[in-house]
Amino acid sequence: MNLPEKVFPSDTLRVEDCLRCLVLTEQARPSIRIVETLTGNTVWEWQPAQAEELEDPAWFSNPDEAKPVYDRKYLLVTASGGGVALIRIADKKVVFSAYAGGNPHSAELFPDGNLAVASSTGNYLTIFRLDTAASSEAPYKQQHDLPSGHNVVWDRKREVLWSAAKNKLYSFVYNFDCERPDVILQDSLPLPGNNAHDLFPVFGKDSLWLTNTSDVYLIDLKARRTFRADVAHREHIKSVSSGPEDYPVILLSPEESWWSDKVRDTRGEVIFEEKGFRIYKARWFLPNAFSYPEKHVLGSCK
Repeated sequence: MNLPEKVFPSDTLRVEDCLRCLVLTEQARPSIRIVETLTGNTVWEWQPAQAEELEDPAWFSNPDEAKPVYDRKYLLVTASGGGVALIRIADKKVVFSAYAGGNPHSAELFPDGNLAVASSTGNYLTIFRLDTAASSEAPYKQQHDLPSGHNVVWDRKREVLWSAAKNKLYSFVYNFDCERPDVILQDSLPLPGNNAHDLFPVFGKDSLWLTNTSDVYLIDLKARRTFRADVAHREHIKSVSSGPEDYPVILLSPEESWWSDKVRDTRGEVIFEEKGFRIYKARWFLPNAFSYPEKHVLGSCK
């Protein structure tokens, strides 16, 4: 599919200058994009087909998650083709990639730099040792059962890894072993509905967004309770993301299959639109204090 390209003055095409940016997983022409909602500009784009470091670009067909990490200088990416990658924004270099398989839908960093990947059709959680100097063919990894794994979130305060799968919120304890990373299931909480999909921190709060096939929720972790969120669109929401008070909460509500060319707010107003795009998830390009420290530096694993 040949999509129209927008052309803007070169002095606008810098991530550090981007105001109210979104990170998009775009599947029409597989790519990760950072776009500015105020102008509609694409200020940064990464295409797996152009990444020379990748062992197999097919691992990154249908990208489905991109999280800003390490002080928003890197993106942690997963794709339905089976891949997980850590990409440096400054030069688009892939500093780590591996094959998780099983339709990865989300990845998360542990405090020491290792990572977890949730695979939906594989029904498992993979723990990888992230070594930027090692081959992507056979990194150290461990796998655990996780029914229809679609999400993973590190809770820095509680030092647990959360994953909402089917109708339960699972918490895993990390072993903090840099060389041989692994997790142990701690407990689980019941969730409303079934087929949990997106799980992501609420900006500035000790709670999580949750979506499933029928609704959108807020999980109060201190009270261990789940509340229905006040949103216009409820069914099959692929992602939710919030920011400071002057930022709208954004949703990706699919309009065709599992994608849309629009990102909307909770009232249904369009925040960003690009005809021909197949956006799967959208996140505000903001720090994530729920999961990462204020100074988040690559290579902290000792």
